[in-house]
Amino acid sequence: MKKSVLTLGTSALIACSSLYSLNTQAMSSSTPAPSGYTETQHPIMLVQGILAFDSIAGIEYWYKIAEKMESEGATVYTAHINALNDSIARGEQLIAELDNIRAVDPSIEKFNLVAHSQGGLTSRYVMNVRPDLVASVTTMGSPHQGAPIADVVNNVFPEGSLLGGAFELVTDAAGSLIDKLSGDGVSKGDTRALTYEFTTQGAASFNATYPAGLPTSDCGEGPSSVTINGNDINLYSWGGGDTFTNALDPLDYLFGTVGLLFAGESSDGITGSCSSHFGQVIRDDYKMNHGDLINQVLGLHTLFDTDPLSLYRTHANRLKKAGL
Repeated sequence: MKKSVLTLGTSALIACSSLYSLNTQAMSSSTPAPSGYTETQHPIMLVQGILAFDSIAGIEYWYKIAEKMESEGATVYTAHINALNDSIARGEQLIAELDNIRAVDPSIEKFNLVAHSQGGLTSRYVMNVRPDLVASVTTMGSPHQGAPIADVVNNVFPEGSLLGGAFELVTDAAGSLIDKLSGDGVSKGDTRALTYEFTTQGAASFNATYPAGLPTSDCGEGPSSVTINGNDINLYSWGGGDTFTNALDPLDYLFGTVGLLFAGESSDGITGSCSSHFGQVIRDDYKMNHGDLINQVLGLHTLFDTDPLSLYRTHANRLKKAGL
């Protein structure tokens, strides 16, 4: 009797073990494949803003954003451009990179440029000069009409002055260090050219040369698409309307301070909400500052509004639905 009970117990244990093993195998073999939700026709190229880098010490400029989109089917690249330079120089670097990618993979025809801050102007330059490379341009928190902080810096550190020379020396060195740490083999940057580009005068000059996609009225909305040299390009933008969103995020204190320059105007701490308008404006008042728009620092953001990662996921699906 005892032997029968023992035999039954052993049999039951073996059966349970086998069932667990089969279940474990089934679970491991049923790891979900990419859903295709973010699988666009053309690859996405993420174009950074000021202090551009790909990854330094394992921390990405686009914190977990590429990973999020790739997990559901998107093909995502990150630009290798100067940390500190004007948008024309950075645009030429981006054009060279896009051409190189296409040379390696001839199946790629165009790219969806998704850009933060100065990356928006860099992408606008590429769109105008090489529209054959571009399927769409999306800008986030890009100061298309300039940024007040640039006027302040230009006035406090004027070109040709002792202070101005020291400013250029230090910032150019910082930009070169960032380029080196990021592994971006690009040319020497030019902080003075960058700063001028975002002054009131510099922004007006850039916009006069490359007006495509901009609103024609104050704080208006631009066209949802443009055709340049026979190439149809869809245009989108969004921006933040808050400067301080998470007390644990050290960048919030910077953006909260710089945001005072806007004297009550809605901004993300660097870019005014109206200045972020370009193409179809998805929204310009997310409870996000300039860093939150790229999920920085380290994903710290408000818990009471949209998660930055969801914006990129949804937008990739928007591009997919548009056949891009």
